[in-house]
Amino acid sequence: MKATGIVRQVDHLGRIVLPMELRKTMDINTKDSLEIFTDGQQIVLRKYAPGCTLCGSVEQLTSLYPGKLICTGCVKIIVNDAEKLTVHSV
Repeated sequence: MKATGIVRQVDHLGRIVLPMELRKTMDINTKDSLEIFTDGQQIVLRKYAPGCTLCGSVEQLTSLYPGKLICTGCVKIIVNDAEKLTVHSV
């Protein structure tokens, strides 16, 4: 992890301000969502990237089903399973 030397205080509502330089570097814009994780005694923020509904992967996503993202790997599994069902039901 890289130290930035930036220190911010938490306000009375539990908020902190991310410095503009950090937001630009990390491509965080107004209304972007951030995921919050803990790692031992550390709090980790990551720009939210929605993943596959089935496996969580964030690569090669398609909106095969309205409102749901599914990766091409899961699509292949679904197609293979559907083909097996078709063969068995004949």
